[in-house]
Amino acid sequence: MTHRTTRRAVALATCALLALPAASHAQTAQAPVKFGATLSLTGASASVGEDQRRGMLIALEEINARGGVLGQPLQLVIEDTGGRAVSALDAAKKLVSVDKVAAVLGEYSSSLTIPVGQYVVREGLPFVNHGSSSPAVRTIGEGAFSVIGLDDASARFSAQDLWELGHRKVAFIAPNNAYGQGVAAEFRKNFEKLGGTVASQVLYTAGQSTYRRELQQMERAKPDVYVYSAYGQEAAVINREAFELGLHQGQPWYAIYHTMCTTDSAPEHVAGQRGIDVRSVGPQGQGFKAAYEAKYGHPFKSSYTGYAYDSVRLLAAAVQQAGTTRPDAVKQALRSIANGYEGATGTLTFAADGQRADQPYQKTVYRGRVQPR
Repeated sequence: MTHRTTRRAVALATCALLALPAASHAQTAQAPVKFGATLSLTGASASVGEDQRRGMLIALEEINARGGVLGQPLQLVIEDTGGRAVSALDAAKKLVSVDKVAAVLGEYSSSLTIPVGQYVVREGLPFVNHGSSSPAVRTIGEGAFSVIGLDDASARFSAQDLWELGHRKVAFIAPNNAYGQGVAAEFRKNFEKLGGTVASQVLYTAGQSTYRRELQQMERAKPDVYVYSAYGQEAAVINREAFELGLHQGQPWYAIYHTMCTTDSAPEHVAGQRGIDVRSVGPQGQGFKAAYEAKYGHPFKSSYTGYAYDSVRLLAAAVQQAGTTRPDAVKQALRSIANGYEGATGTLTFAADGQRADQPYQKTVYRGRVQPR
């Protein structure tokens, strides 16, 4: 397929999805097209999970207001995983075997996304990752797609940013799971390649009531900057205890995936903190941003909302282009439609392995909320 033909297919599928007439009473009586989603609506990442849910529901409302998919209403079956891998896998099994969904979307933590995705693709269904960025996501297998970039890119971006800010010796902390291990390894590789030193690298156990021992270990390394990446409620404990220990005095703190790290933290604990994050919306995302703020009365709580929104709309457009919910046809449509798909988060193109090829990032600072620098 030529680039021009691919672009035309993308445009036709997108227009077909957007131009469908409003659903009639007869259409709403038909069996819906069902997508399933696993989200962390409780647990350490609940704030981000809820924000992802909101993005998905706005997409659902927009699609159904324009006639649904294949002339039928779109239904989204959302299961709360509580941020636990066992619960996530149970949820995925329910979605596939009981709810009979056409595809599954999720998650946030890579330690949940990977087993869920592996199960879904073994069952033959398409799986769309909209929040996990560990390079290990690539091991999920054929039929898995990511609308968000992976950590080899974010680690390279953050390492370069820290170097340009003048930092040469860092202490690093992240969760001891697939995500944390991946981002720690990629950050070290990229920062040391520039000539910097990772003087202390700590991988913490999730769910602890305190991280003082880990923070004191980092302090002994005498870094010129503390670098961290942590899930919302765990990050709140780390930020509070670092503040209480005086680690914020003198040496700055720098967050990888800034909104994730600060969404549950007290503003005084993270004031002035710098970092990087995925870009929340691109040029085509201003309508979605306005719809979110009108509906919920405040800006996005995280930078991941738009990726959840894009995952639903992209998958719906793929089913519309395929003309069926047959898994093989939907997977093929996903591969073709995403080569130049204009989403809320920017232009989306999949690499050969189904991962987003070009992830936009932004440099950030916390001033009452995470803002672009």
